[in-house]
Amino acid sequence: MKKQLALFSILFGVAGLVRAQYVIKDNSELLNLKNLPQEKVYLHHSGPLVFAGEYVNYAFYNFNAQNSRSSNISYIGYVALVNEAKEYVLEQKIRLTNGKGQGDFFINTDIPSGNYKLLAYTQWMKNNGLKQVYKDDIVVINPYQVDQSALLSDPVESQTTSVTSQPVDSSMILIHLDKNIHQPREKVVLSIKNYKAQLGHGNYTLKVQKKEQIPVVPEMNAMQFGATYMGVDGEIIKKAGDSLYLPEQRGELLYGTVKRNGVPVADADVVVSIPGEEFLTKFAITDESGNFYTYLKKQYKTPKAIIQVPNGYKDMIVERRYASKLDVSGLTFGDFHLKPEYKDEIIARSVHNQLENQFFSVKPDSVLLGFPIDPFDGGMPETLRLDEYTQFPTFEETLVELLSFAGYRKNGKGNDYIRVAQDFEKYNEAYNFDPAIVIVDGVFIPNHESIKDFDARKIETISLVRDQFVMSGKNYQGMLSVKTYDGDFYKEYQPEVGINVDIVKPLDKKNYFKQFYTATDSLGFGKIPDYRRLLLWEPHIEVKDEELHFEFYTSDLSGEFEVVFDGFTTYGKPISFKKVFVVREENQ
Repeated sequence: MKKQLALFSILFGVAGLVRAQYVIKDNSELLNLKNLPQEKVYLHHSGPLVFAGEYVNYAFYNFNAQNSRSSNISYIGYVALVNEAKEYVLEQKIRLTNGKGQGDFFINTDIPSGNYKLLAYTQWMKNNGLKQVYKDDIVVINPYQVDQSALLSDPVESQTTSVTSQPVDSSMILIHLDKNIHQPREKVVLSIKNYKAQLGHGNYTLKVQKKEQIPVVPEMNAMQFGATYMGVDGEIIKKAGDSLYLPEQRGELLYGTVKRNGVPVADADVVVSIPGEEFLTKFAITDESGNFYTYLKKQYKTPKAIIQVPNGYKDMIVERRYASKLDVSGLTFGDFHLKPEYKDEIIARSVHNQLENQFFSVKPDSVLLGFPIDPFDGGMPETLRLDEYTQFPTFEETLVELLSFAGYRKNGKGNDYIRVAQDFEKYNEAYNFDPAIVIVDGVFIPNHESIKDFDARKIETISLVRDQFVMSGKNYQGMLSVKTYDGDFYKEYQPEVGINVDIVKPLDKKNYFKQFYTATDSLGFGKIPDYRRLLLWEPHIEVKDEELHFEFYTSDLSGEFEVVFDGFTTYGKPISFKKVFVVREENQ
């Protein structure tokens, strides 16, 4: 049976639309595009004031802008930090599931003090410009740099920081704590009670964080977002002849061009390899402008892409292309200024951050591995471990001596090729002479003859599948996958016609570290300083029952802490409220 290795094209209701920044041809095509709803994004984050040496955690909510329900349009979201010079300090990609994602970024000592803007968006939103994009103020204080001019005001200017109260709504869900005063390193029992049944069902962020001692405008909450972004565009505002950012509907979009002597090459086969033990192999065909496109949906691990034209001419040039960044020239920034009375708090917080970072290795977050990738697409490979057999010097000799179902075949019209023997399902099935798909450490090998003399002593396993495959309209007989001991064949591989490039992969999802203390203290946490400001971070919790329970431990910090519950019901209603409790020594 032939398996179709799909050509991943971009399909969302516009026939033949395959350009990443596409020029809309006519009004008929424009009408089709307008049928795809626009999006809007809310970002709950652990700002708005952050010091060098601290993380900013965030929860990403993506909505259909027409009905405020979770969007299923974009598979990838973006978070960016922009400085007052309108420069991107960072931009991150995250995977979205049912419109939700999460991530974090570290403020290192290279980032100067200043007023910044935190942005969140999808590629589809970029078509409507900055007004469609989530924007919130972030203040960075970096006491390790001498120049603090960005946060120092003229003495004659007003030094008043206006901190307005935020709208709240606790009409559906209630926060309950076991008590309102706790001691350092004490367990806190927290309950979330939904007393409106299905009306309270939804997805929310739960955060427990120390209240800011330095007056600063608080971060935007869900209710402020609902009011601020209620009137954003529900569809793209483009017209015929305009360029367009395509939505990343089936995963992360990777695209580029193939040219020969400066002329675009149409109908060229392109293979994209994402190498590694759990490798991805994607196939595309260039359009009339020489452009190729593919989606990376699965959670790959190696940030590399080998892009090749298997049957291309040596003088063909393959280039990877990138979407242009969002125009941020229209951004306005907050006006936070430092005051002399903030000195003690800045010193104390900086010392606490240094101690926390010193012991970070014993309080690590863990990366969620996600679902494993099946590189054989459901096929059952036969695997041979070479260390169980006599070693032969070359790959070709190894195939001859050890594999019954795979070997080199002569090609009268070109290079020799590897063929995997058919696994006949019917007695009258036609015999074919098609080549195998050959992969080495996740890299597609178009010229099989080029690895004939590969040192077989570097090979750990050879796996083969005897199914027939079809990719980009071409037939292949079987798949042969070679895994080396070091797994790094891709690092030095240079395609005959193509490129080996780094790619920025979406952030891995994390389980965030949760501190706990026990009477026996078998892990020795009692001897480690604990200056956590963020005591609990649950980026997305689903409320579908009457009550949820959480436990966390206070740190060595005393003062007021806030429990923040913030998010949206299943039908898009924003819910935001806080509860304050105190941490202090028993004799205080």
